[in-house]
Amino acid sequence: MEIKSETGDLSNHSFGRVSQAYIVAKRILDIIGAVSGIILLVPVFLFVALLIKLEDPKGPILFYQTRIGKDGKPFRMYKFRSMVSNAEELLTHLLSKNEINGLMFKMKEDPRITKIGKFIRRTSIDELPQLFNVIKGEMSLVGPRPPLPREVKDYSPYHMNRLKVTPGCTGLWQVSGRNNLDFEQMIELDIRYIMQRDFFFDLKIILKTIRLLLGSKDAY
Repeated sequence: MEIKSETGDLSNHSFGRVSQAYIVAKRILDIIGAVSGIILLVPVFLFVALLIKLEDPKGPILFYQTRIGKDGKPFRMYKFRSMVSNAEELLTHLLSKNEINGLMFKMKEDPRITKIGKFIRRTSIDELPQLFNVIKGEMSLVGPRPPLPREVKDYSPYHMNRLKVTPGCTGLWQVSGRNNLDFEQMIELDIRYIMQRDFFFDLKIILKTIRLLLGSKDAY
């Protein structure tokens, strides 16, 4: 099947091909970055966990969600819980209020989000537990965001190209507009990353992400 887009013909067998040296260097960066991040952020982890429990003593601290990783393999992704305990059950009643075009669901004033949830989402602190996914090799520090199974179910062959690499905690989408961009724009950024990725491109995205952690207006 011939797949074409603004980024070029993706039917070529070399799409996304990188050197073995890059793969090894990227994995080393992932391990060092994830372990260092967890050690340095232990006080943040404990403080956020305490706040989540104080607001909702009966709810869990962490939220586990099945996501789709490289080559379509599902895995369990970790996040700090930023919503009410029955958020997944309430989602079906909110799908008609989706504020982003495409297969993802985003709602700026999502009624399921808790008070502490609004803060940790705005600063992306809710994503920090994914450093454990990085250590396990299910995710990388940089890469396309791992989609939900219900999203992948409706992917076109072109969309499936973003599943050819290990998903990331951050990526070109997050540092280029995030929720201000629609689904197809996110796909184009993911494809661009896959085609252009190298060690220094990854470092550049990580440095931009650190700035956004101080409080991105695009995160919700």
